[in-house]
Amino acid sequence: MSEIGKRKDDHLDLAARGDVGFHHTTTLFEAVRFVHDALPELSLDEIDTSQRVLGKTLRAPILIAGMTGGTERAAGINRQLAKLAQARGYAFGLGSQRAMYKDPSVAESYRVRDVAPDVLLLGNIGLVQAAQMQSDEVAALARSVAADALCLHLNPAQEAVQAGGDRDFRNGLSTIARLVSELALPLVVKETGCGISGSVARRLRAAGVRHLDVSGAGGTSWVAVETQRAQASRRGLGETFWEWGIPTAASVALAAGHGFDTVFATGGVSSGLDVAKAIALGAHAAGLARPVLQALEGGGETGVEDFFDRVEAELRTAMLLVGARDLAALRRAARVVGPELSLWLGQAGG
Repeated sequence: MSEIGKRKDDHLDLAARGDVGFHHTTTLFEAVRFVHDALPELSLDEIDTSQRVLGKTLRAPILIAGMTGGTERAAGINRQLAKLAQARGYAFGLGSQRAMYKDPSVAESYRVRDVAPDVLLLGNIGLVQAAQMQSDEVAALARSVAADALCLHLNPAQEAVQAGGDRDFRNGLSTIARLVSELALPLVVKETGCGISGSVARRLRAAGVRHLDVSGAGGTSWVAVETQRAQASRRGLGETFWEWGIPTAASVALAAGHGFDTVFATGGVSSGLDVAKAIALGAHAAGLARPVLQALEGGGETGVEDFFDRVEAELRTAMLLVGARDLAALRRAARVVGPELSLWLGQAGG
């Protein structure tokens, strides 16, 4: 197995069972409290959770966020979860396609269209890698998996603590602007667990970016993942930056005012109530990753089905209890924002 393949399987093991969550930093979804409507004048059966995203209609505003690819184990996970996304009407994201760019023989581990012909499918490549590629090479990666859009991921914190990781992050914004102008398919700029600030959101929007995935702090810390993989003598840097990042709820709210066509809220989303709060703060859909992988590892396809049954029930119940018949009404729902989230929104800048 290649070094990238070994790293991918290490990531899966750590994400499923390792100590790689933020220890103190939360998503701050707990700082959002909906105002209860004791007279909702709704039936649960009439609540509409559908959402139009990137030209396709999702039955619920849920993305199974990109996790893996590049190994036989990853192929099985991608196919199982893509098949489930097809059945449930969710969006599905692939893990970084860097492995197949380096070694085309592993491309099949990313190909899921035969089991998920209708899903909103998101490809994935790192910004640092894309900066070194021609635009037609980037487009070819997306075409090779029949993706509807391509995620361009930003992960400077992860790379900075990863042994042998990237160290040069220059020309990022110019690369993004080039790809926005030269790629025919939509580009989704996403973080990987440290969030996107209001100022970065503004710079991205000015560069022509229309679709964003904030991937905030509070769920899996990819700094923690790389810290756990590091040799003991190299762990100090990662331990210092373990808690680094912008909480997901803050990142969604900071980004929402910049006029993006699509905002995905990923990073620590673990329940339907989190999804509801993300939508209320300005997201169009919410992405879940680690809890999905854990459900799959712990209970197979039945475990994942049960998990998403619960998530959808929680979302619909939250909508009932604020009197929101659809997601547009949910965005207008009355809520109270706690002190720490208020500080982020007042002081982080937008």
